[in-house]
Amino acid sequence: MSWYYVWAVLLTLTNLAAWVSTLVLLPGNWIVVGLTALFVWLIPAPEGMGIGWSTVAIATVLATLGEIAEFAAGAAGAARRQASRRAILLSLVGAIAGSMIGAVVGLPVPLVGPVLAALLGGGVGAFVGAYFGEQWAGRSHEDSVEVGKAAFVGRMLGTVAKLAIGAAMVAIVTIDAFF
Repeated sequence: MSWYYVWAVLLTLTNLAAWVSTLVLLPGNWIVVGLTALFVWLIPAPEGMGIGWSTVAIATVLATLGEIAEFAAGAAGAARRQASRRAILLSLVGAIAGSMIGAVVGLPVPLVGPVLAALLGGGVGAFVGAYFGEQWAGRSHEDSVEVGKAAFVGRMLGTVAKLAIGAAMVAIVTIDAFF
């Protein structure tokens, strides 16, 4: 067995771990791009196959699209409800904290527990942060709840879109590595 395939399996596993890290708001898609670029640079491919720089370029474009999708979903939800800057900032902080807490709380359920809990925790954290940001800005309870709901939905849709794009990235890199 060629060492190339051992390294390709390791790349696939580390790319999957990077992709999952997107749930706790780490730059998982960009880590996939970086690991893939490092692989192309360091590991010589067998004749006529293997990952090339064009795959790195495709992954970079997809990672950029993932960031745009995540930002657009979150911003659209908040903008629709005229969220204050405080609410937007606290929504982001809440999403990060909620994702991390959710991942820990979900640990007792193997495999899917931390993933689903991190996703839901991020949404709940975004809601709580946006709600308190609006309260701090002096808005009514009803307005704060509406902005919180929009932040929740925006965070969930943005994360799902970014995860879908990241899954496509991992699939493209893996297929290119082995076929």
